[in-house]
Amino acid sequence: MYKQRQNQRMTALFRQLNRKSYSVFCSLKKEVRIGVLAFATLAYANTGSVSAQTVNHVSLNTQTADVEMQEVEVTASRVPLTLNQAARMVTVLDREAIAAAPVQSVNDLLKYVIGVDVRQRGDLGIQTDISIRGGTFDQITLLLNGVNICDPQTGHNAADFPVDLNDIERIEILEGPAGRVYGTSSLLGAINIVTQTDKQSHVAAHVDGGSYGLIGGGIRFNFTKGKVSNQISGNMNRSDGATDNSDFKTQHAFYQGCFTHSQVDVKWQAGYSNKDYGANTFYSPKYADQFEHTRKYFASIQAETKGFFHLLPSVYWTQADDRFELIRGDESKVPFNYHRTSIYGLNLNSYFTSNLGKTAFGTEVRNEDVISTVLGEPLKSPQAISGSNRLYDKGRNRTHVSFHAEHTVLLSQFTLSAGFIATMNTDWDKEFHFFPGIDASYWFTPQLKAYASWSTSLRMPTFTELYYSTNETHQGNKDLTPEKMQAYEAGLKYQTPGLQGVLSVYHHRGKDLIDWIRPIDETIYYSLNHTKINTTGVEVSATFNLTKLVNKNFPFTSVNVGYSYINRNKAEEKTYESLYALEYLRHKFVASLNHRIWKQLTASWAFRWQERMGNYTDYSTNKEGVQNSYHPYSMLDVKLQWTAPAYQLYIEANNLFDKTHYDHGNIPQPGIWIRGGISYRFNL
Repeated sequence: MYKQRQNQRMTALFRQLNRKSYSVFCSLKKEVRIGVLAFATLAYANTGSVSAQTVNHVSLNTQTADVEMQEVEVTASRVPLTLNQAARMVTVLDREAIAAAPVQSVNDLLKYVIGVDVRQRGDLGIQTDISIRGGTFDQITLLLNGVNICDPQTGHNAADFPVDLNDIERIEILEGPAGRVYGTSSLLGAINIVTQTDKQSHVAAHVDGGSYGLIGGGIRFNFTKGKVSNQISGNMNRSDGATDNSDFKTQHAFYQGCFTHSQVDVKWQAGYSNKDYGANTFYSPKYADQFEHTRKYFASIQAETKGFFHLLPSVYWTQADDRFELIRGDESKVPFNYHRTSIYGLNLNSYFTSNLGKTAFGTEVRNEDVISTVLGEPLKSPQAISGSNRLYDKGRNRTHVSFHAEHTVLLSQFTLSAGFIATMNTDWDKEFHFFPGIDASYWFTPQLKAYASWSTSLRMPTFTELYYSTNETHQGNKDLTPEKMQAYEAGLKYQTPGLQGVLSVYHHRGKDLIDWIRPIDETIYYSLNHTKINTTGVEVSATFNLTKLVNKNFPFTSVNVGYSYINRNKAEEKTYESLYALEYLRHKFVASLNHRIWKQLTASWAFRWQERMGNYTDYSTNKEGVQNSYHPYSMLDVKLQWTAPAYQLYIEANNLFDKTHYDHGNIPQPGIWIRGGISYRFNL
């Protein structure tokens, strides 16, 4: 069981953790402070930082009594620690925050996390580029219950989560490099989706609808008996689209099960995602009638032994299919592009505790394979494409091997954790390269903590960056080298029952960063390594718990504000256009308010303002194209919700003031979009 400190605004203080392999960043092995959050906390996204605190020197017991609460499985790291014993910034959005948010997709939910940049192409998470702290969508790791689901073909499709928002228990965001944990793809952070595991057998269903012909629904069935639990869910959505050629149809299915024993816990999961959508100017502004079909299969099994020495093995598999149509439904003019990626992975972590501290070590092997009509080298034996009379005639295969070790020393209110990962990839130089890191934290008082960290990481190029080439738009580069990153971070955290605040300052030193660059006097984007790009950023946020500051019956429960600033020392040159790396959010401000209206009726308001650096080519008025800079824009979303024991009703409006805005290039985003729905749960 864990205990909750009443003086910390419903912040959970975990005495013991199950440390499951799928729990938040289990490979990071840093325990996380999470809150029973209202939606307003979304604007205070980095409040869920892990910290260093012990009851030997700074005893919170002297301030309040402890309240027993049900144990929650939450983040463990390579070296498992009790709460408040490590120094990394981790945001946790729990089930209550997700349910209250005026959004209907993971992608839209992340827009209100202060350190995350969400560049949307399609509506409701159809296609979204997610990045952290000024990076690109290829520079983060996405996980489902702790298992890497990144697509080595391209990060554009990485966020095809096979789960519905109603399946999710919490979302955990690690800001900053995690190279010593994940090796490739985690250059600037990681996002882990943790699904619900319910001990009560039940059936739940929901139906939604709204503007632009939106209609959808889903169902979940859970059966739990004794030590075994099984849960399966599925959902479908369709829409005519809010803009030209932005219609979509989606289907998702997800299954998970678990077995609990005194000697070992075992978890397994499988997922399916299928999307068909109009891709108006998604990849080339000259073509408005693009179309894409993506399909993803996913399965994994994980376990953890118990006792003095813990073993945490996991095996996983992912397959993703992609068909891209430059001219929708007409292959006679331009042949469709077909791709299929397959990933197999084996991860073995272990840890133990001694008088010298806590130690973890392990290894991972990950094989990535692509067969395609355009990506890779010529295949000796071309393979048939299902549903087409064409053949996969190109491909590429690579294997990533890594070893890691980490040790943590706990001294009173001071914690020091250090480790490294050694990585080798057959697509690089086939030699092992070491990426170390160190974290430290110190509590000055029961309310004030300081932390600092230094970390390194790398990212292998995607198959698209290496090979994607067309006569008119793109030219890949198979000689690309991996991206490397060093990051320095320091911060302060202040916490009382009515006020929480965080200040974080970081500096990233990137080398060989990859981007698509188009000289102004040409039409083709070239994939290349930048020499160096250094980034400096500041994040500050605060949350005011008004029920603590005023009284528990005050109708306005919480107000939250957050601001981030990023500066890169390599300014975009006017002689070329950057497609991704130099288009970052220099300023981002978010604010939210959560309040009660009447009885079980509540309202959530969410506001954000952002200014993006970079420019894009607009072909809407000139066939030759005109260079435009991104304009700042603001957005207001609102949600009204009636919550009863067995059912919920909601209605929400996104982009309430119908603002014209662009997240990427000249792809227009929807104006005001109104949605509503009902959900019902029946316990068995």
